[in-house]
Amino acid sequence: MMGLMAVSSPTISTSQLHSSLRGFHPRPQPLWLRARPSLPGPRSSRGLRVSATAALSVEQETRVRHNDSLDLQLLACPICYEPLIRRGPAGLNIPSIYRSGFKCQKCNKSFTSKDVYLDLTITSGTTEYSEFKPARTELFRSPLVSFLYERGWRQNFSRSGFPGLDEEFNMAQEYFKPVAGGLLVDVSCGSGLFSRKFAKSGSFSAVVALDFSENMLRQCYEFIKQDDTLITTNLALVRADVSRLPFASGSIDAVHAGAALHCWPSPSNAVAEISRVLRSGGVFVATTFLVSPLNTPLPLEAFRSLRQSFGQVTNSYNYFTEKEIKDLCRSCGLVNYTSTVRRSFIMFSAQKP
Repeated sequence: MMGLMAVSSPTISTSQLHSSLRGFHPRPQPLWLRARPSLPGPRSSRGLRVSATAALSVEQETRVRHNDSLDLQLLACPICYEPLIRRGPAGLNIPSIYRSGFKCQKCNKSFTSKDVYLDLTITSGTTEYSEFKPARTELFRSPLVSFLYERGWRQNFSRSGFPGLDEEFNMAQEYFKPVAGGLLVDVSCGSGLFSRKFAKSGSFSAVVALDFSENMLRQCYEFIKQDDTLITTNLALVRADVSRLPFASGSIDAVHAGAALHCWPSPSNAVAEISRVLRSGGVFVATTFLVSPLNTPLPLEAFRSLRQSFGQVTNSYNYFTEKEIKDLCRSCGLVNYTSTVRRSFIMFSAQKP
């Protein structure tokens, strides 16, 4: 476990831990399950009421058409990638997805959002079968780590050169300018610190906050429900495997992965999946830790040799050189690679041709 905590798991003092744990709750409850109060009718004449209703209906019809277009051919079965049939209200916001059911007609498998997120993993709905990912992945499924992630854990990445959340967000927004107004998926979103920023920016038609960790998604919801504007925004919570993304091929405009690539069990499978779901011209932006003396004392060639021989045995993180990351993007069919490096921090971007 000490190896796991080297860079991506910054140490937190006892006082910070006690402070962070105040208010810790294992499971949130959806707020929208209460019946919505009826809107009061106008006190004016019937004519004014009709005019107001007409104005509202035009706006609502526009939103419905927009939400329907977002749903069309987007969510797909993680087994066969066929589009899912949806039963329920349209829209990619949390309440509408919570009230919806999804089914793959080809596999005859149903998917529901019985929690605050929609579970689109292959194992969704299993009752007996269970499996575990590498320790570096399972670590972030812990309720405690999920709770601490945005309360001190992520902030300590600055020691490795990460410039801070606001600057990282602004840098990513610059890379995403060519696809502004499109649909963004924030893979390995964690507690949703960037998902919320993207949703509030108004730069995208919708944002999907996606993570494999159930508890990270619950923490994401905890933060979302503190902002009333985000509950009905086109921001959806989806549980999925980054190596088996539940989206139709060529359906996504932008993919973001913040401080995640080094945690993925198979970065090559994940980047290949990201390339598959991106539209032509779509943009992939990610940050991660580069291999450096900060996370390994060994010379580069020795480290690469050990990683190849013992990486899966020790469950250590996947640290790469910039050349390796660029080569990975190229091998997955992405072009126009560019990057910014600060010590062991790298933000890179690549595009689907």
